Amino acid sequence: MVHKRPVPTAKLIYGTGLILIGGFTAITGNIIGIIGIALGIYFLKSDGIEIDLKNKKYRNIISLFGVSYGQWKAFPEIEYVSVFKTTQTTRVWVSTASTNVTNTVVKVNLFYNTNKKIEVYVCDNTDDAFIIAKQMANALNIDVLDATSRETKWL
Repeated sequence: MVHKRPVPTAKLIYGTGLILIGGFTAITGNIIGIIGIALGIYFLKSDGIEIDLKNKKYRNIISLFGVSYGQWKAFPEIEYVSVFKTTQTTRVWVSTASTNVTNTVVKVNLFYNTNKKIEVYVCDNTDDAFIIAKQMANALNIDVLDATSRETKWL
């Protein structure tokens, strides 16, 4: 089971543009083009988690052009899956001005050792988050905690 955060469209366009411009600049003999290529690659990377339920291992991954990298770790004894809403703030720069953009996201976490967690999934759709949480709960034979509202409840 692999869950990667998608690269936002703006970053995808910006990264592709940097790679193309950097590649053209590098071909014409300007070494600065390599910096453009490196920045473009940075914008195109995504992160996430890969879970191997059969072997009880997981790894936090960085994915670039479809290839994922990360160190496998043994799965701890998971107590429950939690689904909750939170806000995520991103700083946006345009020319010389910047602003913070805040949006609501839904996170799915696996909890172990009472308060330690492994972040499994982040999205903006509550239904999608519950589908993932229920898949994890069924595979690990654990309960789901719905913490998307003030009144938390076990499912």
